[in-house]
Amino acid sequence: MADIAGHMCLHLARPSPAVLFHGHVIRRRDPMYEYCKNVKVERRGNGILVLTLDSPPTNAFSDPMHDELRHALEDVNYDRETKVIVLTGAGEKAFSAGGDIQHMRELLDQPRQTVEGFVEARRLLNALLRLEKPLITRLNGHAIGLGATLALFSDLCYAVETARIADPHVAVGYAAGDGGALIWPQLIGYMRAREYLLTGDPILAKDAAAMGLINKAVPMAELDTVAFGMAERLANGATIAINMTKQAINLPLRRHFEGMIDASVFFEAISAMSDDHREAVMAFVEKRPPQFTGN
Repeated sequence: MADIAGHMCLHLARPSPAVLFHGHVIRRRDPMYEYCKNVKVERRGNGILVLTLDSPPTNAFSDPMHDELRHALEDVNYDRETKVIVLTGAGEKAFSAGGDIQHMRELLDQPRQTVEGFVEARRLLNALLRLEKPLITRLNGHAIGLGATLALFSDLCYAVETARIADPHVAVGYAAGDGGALIWPQLIGYMRAREYLLTGDPILAKDAAAMGLINKAVPMAELDTVAFGMAERLANGATIAINMTKQAINLPLRRHFEGMIDASVFFEAISAMSDDHREAVMAFVEKRPPQFTGN
């Protein structure tokens, strides 16, 4: 356990890619996003950049996707062509199913690699919160776990009405440590958030919109009109004022995030070592109900 905690501290203290050199700001060239393989990058004109999670069939997160999306969110701040980012998933089934159960199985006896994954999720959310430009999530399908967290941390979220949103960390024996425990209560209040986070129950997009978890739920035929219509509106607006307003709104959220995320990641790491997590993963793989023991 001490080794795990020490490893976490090393990772949490490690800075993001530096933009300072001996106290001087280095001006980066406009990013080309050539490192993106699991995240498709498309320029749609008028300063709109589309990032598409592309890992069929459910766009579940892998280590490379984590890394690529984080770097893209960091680099877009230096992209002078981009005014607005639209984040979506490939296909119509899922925006992202969150963590990959098969990958979880591979990590059952690899605590160091498990912790590294949680720390990378922390870095990804930090990059999202420090993004200086508006981020719109086009929720093309179900958003589960980290997929839901990303959607809810975005500035605006428009979903297809058939999508389900859920943070079922507890269903796989994990604490909700990758940001869900922060953002759900901020959006819908603590009582409602507890019900969804302690059970992992999904919520239909139209109900999520009604309670303020997302902005709007529409039929698939209208999703592009709504999401890209807002992207065009923001891109045509006073972008300096829009960007600074977005950053001002996020300041208290960033402080809240920085005050709790290290502990949340630690809770998730500890729960990953539990018998219940192992049982949840094996039950899923073996297609049977889990038998939890509270250990």
